[in-house]
Amino acid sequence: MERVRVLVVDDSALVRKLMTTMLACDPAIEVVGTAADPLIAREKIKLLNPDVLTLDVEMPHMDGLTFLENLMRLRPMPVVMVSSLTVQGAEVTLRALELGAVDFLAKPSSDLANSFGQSAQEICAKVKLAAKAKPRARTVVRRLDVPPRLSADAVLPRVQTSGSRGGSPIIVIGASTGGTEAVRVVLESMPPDAPPILVTQHIPAAFSGPFAERMNRCSAMRVCEAQDGQPIQTGHAYIAPGSHHLLVMWDGAKYVCRLHDGPPVNRHKPSVDVLFRSMAASAGVGTIAVLLTGMGDDGARGLLELKQAGAATLVQDEASSVVWGMPGAAWKLGAAAEMLPLDHIAARLLALARQPHDGVSRT
Repeated sequence: MERVRVLVVDDSALVRKLMTTMLACDPAIEVVGTAADPLIAREKIKLLNPDVLTLDVEMPHMDGLTFLENLMRLRPMPVVMVSSLTVQGAEVTLRALELGAVDFLAKPSSDLANSFGQSAQEICAKVKLAAKAKPRARTVVRRLDVPPRLSADAVLPRVQTSGSRGGSPIIVIGASTGGTEAVRVVLESMPPDAPPILVTQHIPAAFSGPFAERMNRCSAMRVCEAQDGQPIQTGHAYIAPGSHHLLVMWDGAKYVCRLHDGPPVNRHKPSVDVLFRSMAASAGVGTIAVLLTGMGDDGARGLLELKQAGAATLVQDEASSVVWGMPGAAWKLGAAAEMLPLDHIAARLLALARQPHDGVSRT
């Protein structure tokens, strides 16, 4: 089996060295070269023909966004952006995802060697994932330690659903790799009086606030980063903070957002399974749930629990997904009643919301 051939582009010699070392930990990856700026990278892409590019946002001669835009126009290829964990870095990274980057890595602001070392597994996984559009794969060395994988039980035990308490149905969305753009497509199509929407997107804590602000600018709904105890209202969308799990609870007279600082579930925090399980317990048949593009299978079991509770369940189709991991896992589990292309999902969610939810699963 061939290895994933990677070109590391960063103006910092230390980052280039650390990235090369981290990627070399995985026998399925080969770092074929490095480049200190986009001009050198352009020549090395022609010479080395890499499968994946890791690209720093801020570089001399030409910024990463300009280079990415030119690259996607002239020679489209999988790109993983490397960005600082700052508000400005988050904005630039979200723009890079709009331009066609597959995913991003958060560059630590201090103690680079230790921080990058702790993220070795994530770095390797994202690079291999990026290559999935054109599979490849190869290096040696040691296996990476894999942290324990916890289920939603670690945050919220599964309970019998209490059923919908009436009122507007609630839409819940789960997404990961490629999801920032997929979520934008859905929210852009929603009217200002759409049913309340809750979104769990796998994203670092420093990025979730800017992501919510960006979604608020492009949607007729009011979009915000969810806060603990915040009432869930029609016409509003709530983005899970990158530091906490987002749950929905019934608070006597209304549904509210609850934030939970528990352990990662399926190695993610926030976790889609946690949001979906909370909806199965608190709203059940009054829920409309969709799982969008993403790596892994977070959300698949939660979507199945929602379907069993009578909720309407959908997944994004493979053709329109950047990565058909999460929606594909849910589909294989039989957790989704429908599979649709991304540009059809918003209309279908609204159509389902108009149907009665009287304890019978919508079809």
